[in-house]
Order: sequence, then structure tokens, then C-alpha cells
Amino acid sequence: MIRTPSRSFVLLAVWLAATAPVLAQTDPTKVVKITAPYSAGAGPAVFTRILADKLARAWSQQVLIDPRPGASGFLAIEAVKNATQDGHELLVVSNAHVAINPALYKKLPYDPERDFVPVAMLYRTPFFLTVASSGPYQNVRALIAAAKANPGAVTYGSSYVGSPSHLGSAEFEFLTGTKMLHVPFKDQSQMYVSIANGDVGWAFSTLGSALPLIQSGKIKLIAIASKERLKTLPDVPTVEEAGGPAGFEVGSWLALVAPRGTPSDVIRRINAEVNRQLADPEVQLQLQNFGFEAAPGTPEQLAATIRVEAKKYGEVVRRTGATAE
Repeated sequence: MIRTPSRSFVLLAVWLAATAPVLAQTDPTKVVKITAPYSAGAGPAVFTRILADKLARAWSQQVLIDPRPGASGFLAIEAVKNATQDGHELLVVSNAHVAINPALYKKLPYDPERDFVPVAMLYRTPFFLTVASSGPYQNVRALIAAAKANPGAVTYGSSYVGSPSHLGSAEFEFLTGTKMLHVPFKDQSQMYVSIANGDVGWAFSTLGSALPLIQSGKIKLIAIASKERLKTLPDVPTVEEAGGPAGFEVGSWLALVAPRGTPSDVIRRINAEVNRQLADPEVQLQLQNFGFEAAPGTPEQLAATIRVEAKKYGEVVRRTGATAE
């Protein structure tokens, strides 16, 4: 006896056949490009490349990094703002680009909320007070004393105007009652060379970006701008412990965003894969080496973080009087 397939079975088969192409296209169908507002050797760019290699294997598709440093991130942001809205072009941003710049600049060539949609948080990282190993500021108290004795003579660097290091330094000036000279750089690596050579006095920096010159012994970390010491660097005191302002913190985070209009299902697919890679032991080890902490989460959580920090940094800008053209 030959059985006739039930009507429900036939309908299921038809549905599967109709949706098969859609289900098969859950991964990128062409090269993915991630534009980063950092020079190739900077910590954020190096980690982004590590993550890109992992994503490429997971998706069986090329994932290219396009480093576009300079102009406070504007060059990279402009390159992606009007890109194709299909998930194949992504942008790396930090809190500087989406939470600080809107408060710091009177006119921005982009609107973080209108032009982009949050995809995934990558990591968080504290900043360290970095000086030349053989320079005059061997501790925080010496730095503050020098700045008070010679207003405007002590210089500090930042990776760009509006960066967390810039705002953190302005806050440090305000809280210590000092006046120092800000020297912004287009290329982070040049900032560290300038500190090592004595051309710039100090800077707040991440461990990942400063690591090459730390390892060569040319610059060193005299304090961490956090409420607690880093477990992997227990000998580096907090700014407060070293004689600086109480509870002083400077931190940053890195995230992926996409052009506004990118479909929500595509956003969630990318978010899920990024979170999966952040849990990979090899990626975790690389994060630890850089002094970064994985920060997996949903696109909604990233959006909420941006809103909270935009308000916080708006208050810092008003309090310190920091400006940018």
C-alpha cells in the first residue's frame, strides 16, 4: 500500500523549499570591510584585525580592515556613513566618536544616532598615566607639582582631539587645579615616540597601544586611571593611590556600528558571531595581553551605553571647558 503524504507535510516541504535560499544566506555573501579610525599599529586596530581573522574563518569570507586614522575619526566615519546597508561594511568606533564628539564639537559631519546603528560592543579598557622612563615625572605627585610650579609649561598628548585621553587629561587638570598644554596627535604611535623622546611630558594611554615602547623600556606606566589596580599589573597604583584626585577614572571601549538602515536580522547575526568570538579562549588571551576586557552584549545594551556616556561626557565638557574646532 502506498501512503499519500499528508497535507501538512506537503506544506512544510513547500515552505522549506521556498525559504532555503534565505536560510543559506545567513553569512556574508561577499567581502566584509571594517573601517577603523586608528593607525594599523594602534591597540584597537591590532585587536580588530585579530577579531576580523576569526570572523573570516567563521563566515568563510574575507574580512578586510581599512585603517583611516586622523581628523578625530571623521575620515573613517565619513567613509562608512553612506555605505551599503547590508552588513558588508562596518565601522569601528570608541566612546569618543559616539559619546564625546557630540558634546565637544559645535558642528559634526555626522550624527551618531541618525547615521549609524549599534552592532556589538567589543571590549572595555582603562587608561594609564604614561611617561618617559628616564623623564622628570617618575610619579604622579612629581607631575602635579611641576604643573603647579610652571602653569602651561607641562605638556600632555592625546591620540586626537575629543579622545577619552583628551577629556580625561582635561578632567585631570581641572581636579588638580593645574594648567597644562594639550598636544593632539594624528598617529598614536608618534605620540608615544614623542613621550619617549621628551618632546611631550605625558599622556593617558591604553596598555595595548603603549605596549611596544613599554616593552622596549622607553616609556612606563606610573598609575592606572581606575578605581582598582589591574590584576595583570598589580604593581601599578591607581591615580588616587599615587597622589592624584580621589576616584579618578579614564576609560574607553570599542564597538562595531553599521550604517543606519542595515536590517535588524543582519545586525543580530553579526552581533551573535562577534559575541561568540569574544568568548574564544585565544581571543580572551589576546585581550588580556592588551589590558582589555571583553564586553559582549546586545545592540540594545550598546545603544543604552552610548546614551548614558553622552550625558556623562556632556557634563565633563561643560565642567572643564574643553573645546574642539
